Amino acid sequence: MDRITSKPAIISAALDLVAAPACACDVSGRIIAANAAMADLAGESPAGRPLLDLFTGRAARQAAVELRRAMRGERRWRGLLAVNGEQVTVEVRSRPLPRDAGTLGASFVFTDVGAYERGQEALRTSLCEQKAILDHAPVGILFTKPGLLKECNPRLSEMVGFSAAELARRDPAEMFTSRAAFEAFRDEAFAALAEGAIFEKAEVQFRHRDGSLFWARVRASAVVPSRREDGTIWIVEDVSERRQARRELLALMNNSSLAIMFTREKRIRRCNAGFLAMFGYEPGECEDLPVQRLHPSQDDFDRIAGAAYPLFEQGRTYQAEAQLAKKDGTLIWGKMIGYPVNPDDPSHGYVWIAEDRTRQRRDEQSLRVALQENQAIFDTAVLGIAVVEHGHTLHGNRKMEELFGYAPGTMRGVPVRSLYPDAELWQAARLDTARDFAAGRVSVSERLLARRDGVTFWGRLSGRPFDLDHPGGRSLWLVDDVTAQHEASDAVRRARDELELRVDARTAELAGANALLQDEIVERRQAEARVHHMAYHDSLTGLPNRALLADRLEHAILAARRAGACLAVMFLDLDRFKTINDSLGHATGDFLLKEVASRLCRAVRASDTVARLGGDEFVVLVPGAGSRDECSQVGDKIIEALAAPVRFEGHSLHISPSIGICVFPDDGGDVDILMRHADAAMYQAKAAGRNNYQFFTERMNGAAARHFALESNLRQALAKGEFEPFYQPIMDMGTRRVHALEVLLRWRHPERGLVLPDDFIPMLEESGMIVPVGEWVIRRACEQSMAWQRAGVAPVPLAINLSARQFMHRTLVASIKRIVDETGIDPALVEFEITETALMQHGEQTLDILDQINRMGMRLSIDDFGTGYSSLAYLKRFPVRKIKIDRVFIRELEASSEDRAIVAAVMALANSLQLQVVAEGVETEEQLALLRDYGCQYVQGWLFARALDADAAQALLVR
Repeated sequence: MDRITSKPAIISAALDLVAAPACACDVSGRIIAANAAMADLAGESPAGRPLLDLFTGRAARQAAVELRRAMRGERRWRGLLAVNGEQVTVEVRSRPLPRDAGTLGASFVFTDVGAYERGQEALRTSLCEQKAILDHAPVGILFTKPGLLKECNPRLSEMVGFSAAELARRDPAEMFTSRAAFEAFRDEAFAALAEGAIFEKAEVQFRHRDGSLFWARVRASAVVPSRREDGTIWIVEDVSERRQARRELLALMNNSSLAIMFTREKRIRRCNAGFLAMFGYEPGECEDLPVQRLHPSQDDFDRIAGAAYPLFEQGRTYQAEAQLAKKDGTLIWGKMIGYPVNPDDPSHGYVWIAEDRTRQRRDEQSLRVALQENQAIFDTAVLGIAVVEHGHTLHGNRKMEELFGYAPGTMRGVPVRSLYPDAELWQAARLDTARDFAAGRVSVSERLLARRDGVTFWGRLSGRPFDLDHPGGRSLWLVDDVTAQHEASDAVRRARDELELRVDARTAELAGANALLQDEIVERRQAEARVHHMAYHDSLTGLPNRALLADRLEHAILAARRAGACLAVMFLDLDRFKTINDSLGHATGDFLLKEVASRLCRAVRASDTVARLGGDEFVVLVPGAGSRDECSQVGDKIIEALAAPVRFEGHSLHISPSIGICVFPDDGGDVDILMRHADAAMYQAKAAGRNNYQFFTERMNGAAARHFALESNLRQALAKGEFEPFYQPIMDMGTRRVHALEVLLRWRHPERGLVLPDDFIPMLEESGMIVPVGEWVIRRACEQSMAWQRAGVAPVPLAINLSARQFMHRTLVASIKRIVDETGIDPALVEFEITETALMQHGEQTLDILDQINRMGMRLSIDDFGTGYSSLAYLKRFPVRKIKIDRVFIRELEASSEDRAIVAAVMALANSLQLQVVAEGVETEEQLALLRDYGCQYVQGWLFARALDADAAQALLVR
C-alpha cells in the first residue's frame, strides 16, 4: 500500500472513516477536504468552496460566528443548508484540527435533523393511531410478559371489571371459575405458543369482578414466535350472548315437534330431532344426505324444486303438501315450508320445515267419504230434512224443498218464520221448541205450515239441537206431510164433537138463562180488568209502562208540593244490552229484561215505583228522597243488585246500569222536565264510563243537545258522502318498504271538520249503523285499490277492520263476495282484521265465517292481539295468517321488561304457529331495533307515517 504523505490527503482519509457527512476547513473557512457522505448531502463535493456558501440566510451569519469559535474548541449548533434549492436542517459538531495535521483549521460533522424529526413524528402518529384502535376495539386486548401484565385496553377492563393497574396486582386465577380451570387453560395455551403456533379456544368461561360468569373466545400469539420472554398478545371476545342464542336456537330446533332441516347444494347439512323421528333416521345418518332421498321419485323432487327455487330467487317462501319417503321407503304426506337463508345469495342454503299430515289426510278422506254418504242419505230421504240456526235454514234436502214449494238449491237462508201462516203460530212453535230444548228433550209436534205459494198443510215436526249443552245453537229438523192423516182424524173428531155438541146444547137449554147471564158478567169484568192492566203495564215484565209512570209521577209531584217534600226520578239504561240482544238472540234479551225488572223491584222499597219505558230503559220513582245521600244509597243498591251474573241457557251474562238522577223540585217542576233531565243525566253517566250514576246539572242540557245533534248528523253522514277512508302504511321490517295499507275511517263533519274514529265509532256500534258503514268502507277501499292499479301503481294488500257486530251479521259473507265481484279486485289483496275478543265470542260459528272468507282467497289477521282473551285451541284452527301486537305493549318497550317479555312470547307463539306478526304504534328507532331483534316481520306507526288520505297514500306508493 502506498503511503499518504500530503496533509490534506491525510485529513481526507480520516474523514472517510466518519459514517456521517463531514468536512475540514482551514483557518480562512475554505473547505480543504470532504468525505463522500458530505458530497451526497451538498449535492456535489464542496472541496475548495467556502464553508459559509453551504448555509443560507441567517444560518450563514451564525455559521460565520461558529466558524471562528470552532478554531478554539469543540462546538455544536443547528443550521440550514441550501441544497438544490431546498433547505435542510442539520446539527453541526465541530472541533479544531489536531496539531499534527500540519495546518490550522477545524473539522465539521453534519447530522440531517429533518429526516430524524420526520421519522419521530411518523412514529408518534403511528402510536396514536394504534392507541385509538386499542381503546375503541370491540374485543379485549392484553399484552403480557412472563409473570407480568404490561397493558390492556378499556374493553378488557370492562369485561372483567378491573383496571389495568388492578389486574397487574391480582392473581390471574381469580378471573377463572377455579384454579384448576386456570392451570389447565395456562398449560394448554403456553404449550401451543412454545411450538410457535397461534393459540385459539372458542369458548372459555371467565369470572367478572362482581362474581358473574361470562363466556369468551380467546386467541393468543407470541410477539416473537418460540420466545415467550418477549411477550404475548391476547385477544378476548365476549361470546355469551352468541352462545346463549345458539343454545336457544338448538333447543328450539331439537324440542320442536316439526321436522326442520338445513340444505345446501341439494344436500342435507343439518337437521333436528323431529326430522330424525319423522323420517326414521338415526343421529348422524342425515349429514350430507341428498335431498332427493326424501322424495318418492326423481320426478317428484324435480316438480317441487321447479316450483320452490323460482320463489326462493324472489326471496319468497314455498309452501305445499306432498308425499315424502321415510328411510325404510314408507310414504307419508307432509306439509312443507321452505325459505332461503339469505334471499340475496342462494349459496347460503335453505331452511325446510315439514309437518307429518298423514293422519290428518287419512281422517280428511274418511270424513269426505262419510260426508258423501250422509249427503246421499240426506238427498234421497222421504222426509223433509233441514238444518236451522238463528231462525234461518242453512241446508234443506230435496224433499224439504218439495214440501214447501222451493226450487232446488234455493232454500238456504230462508227464515223459519216464512214457513208458518202467521206470526202467532210461529211464536207458539218457537216457545214450545225452546222449552223442549232447554229440558233436553226432542221437540215433536204437529203444526200448520205454509208453502211458498201460501197453501197450508199439516206437518209433523221433529227437532233436536246439535249440541244439547247449547240448546240455542244449530238444530236438525225432520218434517213429514200428515195432512191426510190430520184430515181423517179431524173427520172423526168432528163427528164426535157434533154428537157431544148436540147433547151439550140440549143440556144448556135446560140450565136456565140466569146462569148464562152470571157467566157473561164475570167474563166481561175479567176482560175489562185484563184490558186495563195491558193499557198501563209492560207486556214482558209486568211493570208499569210509560202511561202509568206518568200518572204516578204526576200524583207524586202534587203530593210532594202539598207536603213541601222532595222526590227523585232515576232513569236507567242497561249498558251494552244491544250487543247481548243482537248476538245471543231476543229470547236471551227478554229473559235478561225480566230478571233486571225482578232485581230492581227487590232493591227498592214497596212504596217506590219501578217502570219500563221500552227496550232496555227503566225508571225508578222514589218519593221522599230529597238529599243526595239518600239518592246515592238507592243508586248503590241498584248497581249492587244488577252486578251478579245472570245465567241463561249456558251463558253467564253480566249487565250494568247507567243511572241519571234528578230531584223535584230543584231539577224540574213537572213530569216532562223531570223525565228529560233524568235522561240527560243518564247520558252523562254513560259518558263517565257506565255502571255509575250522575246527578242532573244545568250544563247537561247543552251536553245532551250536542250528543243528540252529533248522533243525528251521524245518521245522515253516509247518505251525504261525509265519510272518507284514510290509509296507514304497514312496513316490511327487512326492506323498509310498504307491505300493506290499513284502511281507517274518518268523518268530515261540515262544522267540526275531520272527526277521529274514537268520537263516532261507538255511536255507529250502538245504533247498528256500523253494518252499512262497514260495507261502504270495504267497497270504497276495493274501488280505490283498482283505481290505483289503473293509474299504474303496483298493488299492495289492504287491511280492513271488521267490528264484532259487523263480523257476526248474517249478510257479511254475501256482501263481501258481491263487492269483490263488482269491483274486480284480486281477493288476495284484501285482508280483514278482527279483534281476538270478537273471534272468541261464538266459537264454531266464528270458525265457519272465517273459513268462508278464507275460501274466497282473502287473508285474515287478529287485531289488538294480547288485549282480549284467546283460546289456543281455537287459535290453532282459525285460518289466520297474521297477528297484530297492540300498541299498549310497544309504547314502553324500551323501559318495560314485562312488555319485552310479552312481545318475545307473542313472537315465539307466532313462529310456532307459522304466523306473521305486525307491531302497532312504533314511534322510535329504539322500538324498531328491539322488534327487529325479536324477529318481527312488519311494523306500523308514526315512525314511518300517520294515516294518509287517498292522494297522499298514492304518492307514498309511487315513491
